[in-house]
Order: sequence, then structure tokens, then C-alpha cells
Amino acid sequence: MKKITNKSSFFNFKNSKEFNHFALKVFNYQFENCKVYRSYCDLLNINCSDIKNCNEIPYLPINLFKTNKVKSFKGKNEKIFFSSTTSGDIASKHYLKSLDNYIESFTKCFNKFYGKETNYVILALLPSYLERKNSSLIYMVESLIKKTKNKHSGFYLYDFDQLIRTIEILEAKNQKTIFTPFHFKLFSKDP
Repeated sequence: MKKITNKSSFFNFKNSKEFNHFALKVFNYQFENCKVYRSYCDLLNINCSDIKNCNEIPYLPINLFKTNKVKSFKGKNEKIFFSSTTSGDIASKHYLKSLDNYIESFTKCFNKFYGKETNYVILALLPSYLERKNSSLIYMVESLIKKTKNKHSGFYLYDFDQLIRTIEILEAKNQKTIFTPFHFKLFSKDP
């Protein structure tokens, strides 16, 4: 199976037919190049020729990302991200051949749905993620914060007073702002 080379097509589908065609190409590529995915499909008795619509593409169970090296490229990976875990659970691993491709992917996706980063201030309150190493979410948010080039963008962790002051300043300026998810434990009654 040929390598998928037209990166720009990831975000430029004119209709669902184009998306379906591209999704099937990605499925075929993963089927041929990712040993773990191929084994999973074999266990399900699924052949590439069986899949005609993107809705039929089987999803790899998350547990396999915890117990196997799931990747569809040869050679070394540039980066490994780890998922968040519940207490005592094993983290899933996401192997990246190219960090640049990851950056390009989330940047293009952000631009498609929100517009240019420089139009926004990003306020990040992600304590449970910041306290972990190698989080893809922290990497992505940190990169987008830098791209805003705005002095108010940043991680506020537990500095709620400063966060409130910043929000008030931004509201007074009518500044477009994105507030990232928070951890629900921050607002629970338990210590």
C-alpha cells in the first residue's frame, strides 16, 4: 500500500464521498502497515475488501494501546505521548514518527474550526495534566498558547485570582478567549 502523501487533503473534503474515500485509504494503509491493527482485524475476520464505507472501519480497543506498540511506521519514533490514567491503571502510548506532523495536524484543525490562533487568548487550567509528563494535550495547548502571541495566554494552574482578573480584562476588551477544560476535582467538596 502506498504512503498517504497529500497532507493538505486531511482538512479539505468537499463532501462526505471525498471523506469516505480518504478514510478508506487511511484504513487500508493502517491495515497493511500496523501489525497490531492487522492482527485485530484478522481476529474479527475483516479483510480490506470487506470495508466499503468509513462507518464500517473497526476501531482498535484502547486497551491495545496500553499493552502493545501500536504504530504504522518503521524505525524510531520522535516522541511518545502517554494518556491520562485512573488510579493504578496503565497509560496508553501514542508513538509519533514526526512531531512536526502532529503540530501541523492540530494547528490546521484549530485553524479550520476556530481561525488563526492570533485572534484568541487561550487560558489553560489543566492541573491534573500539567502534573503528568508527556501529555499530548499539554503539548498541544502549550504550542497553541505560544502561537497566540498574547501576554494573557497561558497556564493558570491553581492561580484562580489571577485567572479571574485576566478574564475580566479580556471581557472588557471583548477579546475572543478559549478556556480549556478543568479537572472536576478542583470543585469537589473533598480535599
